[in-house]
Amino acid sequence: MNKKEILAKVIAEVEQLLAQASTAAQQAHNAAIDDQSVAETQYDTLAIEAAYLAEGQSRRITQLKEQLHILSKQSSDAKVQITIGALFTLEYDNESTSGSSVNKHFYLLPCAAGTCITLTNQEFLDGQKVYVLTPESPLGKALIGLSVDDDFLVAIGANVQSGFVSAVY
Repeated sequence: MNKKEILAKVIAEVEQLLAQASTAAQQAHNAAIDDQSVAETQYDTLAIEAAYLAEGQSRRITQLKEQLHILSKQSSDAKVQITIGALFTLEYDNESTSGSSVNKHFYLLPCAAGTCITLTNQEFLDGQKVYVLTPESPLGKALIGLSVDDDFLVAIGANVQSGFVSAVY
């Protein structure tokens, strides 16, 4: 797997979120200062609500900019153990009667949790997804320090997931 390409896609996803948040913040700011937002009665709170929304969007923009800064410094060096910056594959035990297992690919990064990248132009993994995990997530905490062929068992809510690390890139 090409970690640089996957990291570039994660960065592009965060940049897209930043652009959306910037647009939303500008719209909220404009709504807060618009002549139509001036309160006509003591119960008319449109301008106040728009100002709170603009403030929240500004905080989101700051968070996304921090994430971009962190991601831009992320190394794509090969890893032996799962640490921040590791790209890895987990093989989950499947409890169904078929006995087959499920493989999922993850990228452990300090931010951008929940981002999902679909791989393209990859020799063996074309069309598969890579999910971004952070060390703060339950699965991320359980996997830190594991190597290839290490087993894992993690409870996420009422759901227990188990399997092993099949590859670390």
